[in-house]
Amino acid sequence: MTTTTDRPAGAARAAAPRPAPHLRHERVLLRDGARLLAGMDEVGRGSLAGPVSVGVVVVDVSTRSAPRGVADSKLLAPAARTALLPALRRWGLARAVGHASAGEIDEVGIIAALRIAGTRALAMVALEVGPVDVVLLDGSHDWLSLPAQGDLFDDAPAAPGPRVHLRVKADRSCASVAAASVLAKCERDAMMVDLATEHPGYRWDENKGYASPEHMAALRELGPSVLHRRSWRLPGVDTD
Repeated sequence: MTTTTDRPAGAARAAAPRPAPHLRHERVLLRDGARLLAGMDEVGRGSLAGPVSVGVVVVDVSTRSAPRGVADSKLLAPAARTALLPALRRWGLARAVGHASAGEIDEVGIIAALRIAGTRALAMVALEVGPVDVVLLDGSHDWLSLPAQGDLFDDAPAAPGPRVHLRVKADRSCASVAAASVLAKCERDAMMVDLATEHPGYRWDENKGYASPEHMAALRELGPSVLHRRSWRLPGVDTD
């Protein structure tokens, strides 16, 4: 994969109503020769328990504007995110959420686990529409592409993947990335609510695995569960 990066231009401006995400950046990349573009974003990277999840939404030159109300999932209340799901499941050519488990994060590290989750999401949409040509990835770090030296955990080299285009805060300006963020957040949150019924002491239905005071107190009292990222600095885990 090759990677390019866009960075925000200019100094911070005075507060103003935030513009809605749009497809202008996606259309530039599609006019540059791509047939299919996947907007991609991750959720759960900083959680102490549960998977890291990566959402993908595929668009092409014929894709119309995103459903009204789409925004970076962090800017939306839970009810607003959930209300968008029916429309988002009809928008774009294909969509998917890939996951990498806490055990995989412990085994290979968070960056490789993000790559695993993103690759799984891309494989799911490829079953519907074929492989994408370019991925529009939120942020300034390409965690999706294999490192130049390859993946030490793979026995054979992987086939080249799509071109990766980085854009800082793409989840706020690019409709495909914002939609992917909402889908990933909703799916991962629902998983953590379900898992909370099996491990009620950690209150994952409320904190979704993040380091809330109640979650940290439960870790000190109960120790980590099988779904915690044990390679991380957690209360109750001996790292020596």
